[in-house]
Amino acid sequence: MQQASPVLLPGAVFHPTENRDERPADTPIDLLVIHSISLPPGEFGGPWIDNFFLNRLDADAHPFFATIQDLRVSSHLLIRRDGEIVQYVPFDQRAWHAGQSNFCGRWRCNDFSIGIELEGSDVKPFSASQYSALTQATQWLMQRYPAIRETRITSHSAISPGRKTDPGPHFDWRRYRTLLQAARKS
Repeated sequence: MQQASPVLLPGAVFHPTENRDERPADTPIDLLVIHSISLPPGEFGGPWIDNFFLNRLDADAHPFFATIQDLRVSSHLLIRRDGEIVQYVPFDQRAWHAGQSNFCGRWRCNDFSIGIELEGSDVKPFSASQYSALTQATQWLMQRYPAIRETRITSHSAISPGRKTDPGPHFDWRRYRTLLQAARKS
């Protein structure tokens, strides 16, 4: 029997990670979780996020890296500051992005969600290129997975309160939703 092709975002650079597994059978994908990440914290650019998600992070390259080198995490997508999109996990598989999480009474959000990391932090605004790329990726995902609606797009901090803060106070939800609405009308 021929195996189905992995579901990938057109135009994304694909760097497949081992940090993924199969979703539970008959579980619809109906949630989009927005995250942010910078490695080292507060710094942008470089190979560190890729290396982290691909289990190649050099613990000696920065003191912070020694604290996270043994974590096995991933996200479906990363949107860099310049708008480049990197995909680590096909959408039909489960990425390990949400950890202990709950959305509207449903636990284990990794089972039914797609995780998108924005290269950023809690202390700096995101770029126009990131909002544009996020809007385009979200539109594609909403068409591919109709159960993802605007009311089912949330933050990591909302599904893991007290444990996570991302994407942080500088993520402009109004701007993002306005861009999504405008994109749907065009």
